[in-house]
Amino acid sequence: MKRLLRYLKPYTKECVLGPLFKLLEATFELFVPLVIASLIDRGIADADGGTIWKMGALLVGLALVGLVSAITAQYFAAKAATGFAASLKHAVFSHLGSLSFSARDALGTSTMVTRLTSDADQVQNGVNLTLRLFLRSPFIVFGAMVMAFVVDGRAAWIFVAAIPLLSLVVFGIMLRTMPLYKKAQAGLDGVTGTLRENLNGVRVIRAFRQEADETARFDAENDALTKLNEFVGRISAAMNPLTYVILNAALIVLLHTGAVRVNVGSLTQGEVVALVNYLMQILVELIKLANLIITMTRAFACADRIAQVLEIKPGMESGSARPTENAEPLVSLENVSMRYDGAGGDALSGITLSASRGETVGVIGPTGCGKSTLVQLIPRFYDATAGTVRIDGVDVKDYDLAALRRRIGIVPQKAQLFKGTIRDNLLWGDPDATDDRLWAALETAQAAEFVRTREGGLDAPVEQNGRNFSGGQRQRLTIARALVRKPDILILDDSASALDLATDAALRRALRETDGAPVVFIVSQRAASLLHADRILVLEDGRAAGLGTHEELLASCPLYREIYDSQFPKEATAV
Repeated sequence: MKRLLRYLKPYTKECVLGPLFKLLEATFELFVPLVIASLIDRGIADADGGTIWKMGALLVGLALVGLVSAITAQYFAAKAATGFAASLKHAVFSHLGSLSFSARDALGTSTMVTRLTSDADQVQNGVNLTLRLFLRSPFIVFGAMVMAFVVDGRAAWIFVAAIPLLSLVVFGIMLRTMPLYKKAQAGLDGVTGTLRENLNGVRVIRAFRQEADETARFDAENDALTKLNEFVGRISAAMNPLTYVILNAALIVLLHTGAVRVNVGSLTQGEVVALVNYLMQILVELIKLANLIITMTRAFACADRIAQVLEIKPGMESGSARPTENAEPLVSLENVSMRYDGAGGDALSGITLSASRGETVGVIGPTGCGKSTLVQLIPRFYDATAGTVRIDGVDVKDYDLAALRRRIGIVPQKAQLFKGTIRDNLLWGDPDATDDRLWAALETAQAAEFVRTREGGLDAPVEQNGRNFSGGQRQRLTIARALVRKPDILILDDSASALDLATDAALRRALRETDGAPVVFIVSQRAASLLHADRILVLEDGRAAGLGTHEELLASCPLYREIYDSQFPKEATAV
């Protein structure tokens, strides 16, 4: 939690003024029982109308001043809490963006979402209530006890006995529930993960008729979380009845003592009423304090979880090298191996490959052989665990990450579009691109025709995830987005799988004619997409099973031959 407090520094003024106005409100509140005592003993007992009006006006004045103080305190507390939460969420979001793919894989999407939403909201609520009540409630409790001594020293010892018992209940429950709240938040991660998995895979679930099984799995996780929250809730719920029992017992003793002392003339009726009011103030404030502590317990647990994310090292340090021009191959991989964190074996082993400017390199192989892993090493989404990946003869680990990735256009397997317009999505490639460049990229990506037919053209709306476009249209728009950058290296990671063969062929032809002659890496399951590549790398279980042109591989690589024969008629192969 201490690490997160730095995000409150811009709101230091609000963090001071909020509690101060709450203390001002509490101070006026402590005088109310004394005014009521005077109203009873001097106004009502003596039938003094002037005193009654005077004390009544004073009560109204105290109420109005207290109201203004409370509203002002709430304003400053809310401003500080919401500003703190906004800064915290921004910091966590930025930090998550700086993490390597390996770190994010280990953390999990559901956990990241929970930390940014539920956890951050709990911390915001904790800060808000802390600024409002953390000083006010103890001040009222101990202030009421002091005022009780001012009214009557003997009766005030009842307060002295009750307050430690109440504190024991409150803090005992807090210590018991704090680890349980942390466990409950962790359980929320699991439920969120299952929910996200089911929403993303709803078509697969329906296709295999697994609705009942997935519902049962979700219900099991949700029930476990519900039971844990109910258990914690029962412990927390014990706070109110226990505090009421202690305070009502103290009230009985106080009324008995007050009745005896009023009977002998040591106390007035107004003073007894004042003492009862002070006891009720203590009751109300301790309940508030108890709820504050429960909220703070949750907030501390959530703050620890957020701090754990912020403490994760990016796992990938940026170098300082910048792009240079020399005679080296633009991209080269030298005996590269790569293993995912926690994996039992290498995803890639001993890969050696080079590509010069203007060349097209195809990557093909069975599902799970490491094709995507290979091309993700070039923009340094992952680091090779052995060997070296070089661009222009410089190890990618020595490059400035931003400078490195500006040279690369990558189209991932999943075509991801963002809510906005077609123009907004294309400008991700280069914010300064002109309309002519956007249309040129669309022409190369074979997307210009359907964009022109849309109302608005470049300003046609794109819904979330591009759901108002077909799969092939989404893929062509993501390819155009990468081309807008005019990259030195273009990576197409199985990004034309939804295109028909004619469109795929037109796309590859247009890429070869693109100005600037980028190195093009094409990852594909379709041999037809790679027939005209300068070199084709065939992967099998993370190892190179063959490297060469289409004709060379047909003659020398059994795996490539098998893939090709499975996709083309034997007669065509013979020809």
